[in-house]
Amino acid sequence: MTQPQVEALTKYIRVTGDLNAEFIEFDFAIHDPSLFVELVLPKHAFNDFCKTNQVVEMTQEQQAFNDVQEEKWRYGTEAVP
Repeated sequence: MTQPQVEALTKYIRVTGDLNAEFIEFDFAIHDPSLFVELVLPKHAFNDFCKTNQVVEMTQEQQAFNDVQEEKWRYGTEAVP
């Protein structure tokens, strides 16, 4: 019995720390860039992770949207973009 082909979902990253640091801090999302987890990996593992997952960097608009949402979580009110 064959399994149906699963649609490839876009995987997003947003580096939130220093790319030159020993450990890279970043946000990772699958399909919906507004629903992400915060991760930390050693630089070599981060590079492997990005290659294996064929990630794309979040756009400026996606990053700005996430920033506004974080402000609302932090302060409990509508943030001004």
